[in-house]
Amino acid sequence: MAMLRPTYNDLMEVANKDVMEGEEPVVKSRYSVVLAAAKRARQIVDGAPVTIDEEDEKPLSIAVEELYEGTVRIIGVGEEKDGE
Repeated sequence: MAMLRPTYNDLMEVANKDVMEGEEPVVKSRYSVVLAAAKRARQIVDGAPVTIDEEDEKPLSIAVEELYEGTVRIIGVGEEKDGE
């Protein structure tokens, strides 16, 4: 079986990179990463603009890469979206 890149752990590290010591991490489990990627993939399918240069990719692959590159981010409980 081939190893997928980025891994769940890689995505969790990216999502939690701005968390200060003592704060709750934004992402605590692989399940949270899967939910975030699936939600973003649905947004792409529904016509949301893609934030990376990817052609002929599946929406889920694009979503995972966007999360990994940090062009979209997982918003933690209590955080507001930009502009709100």
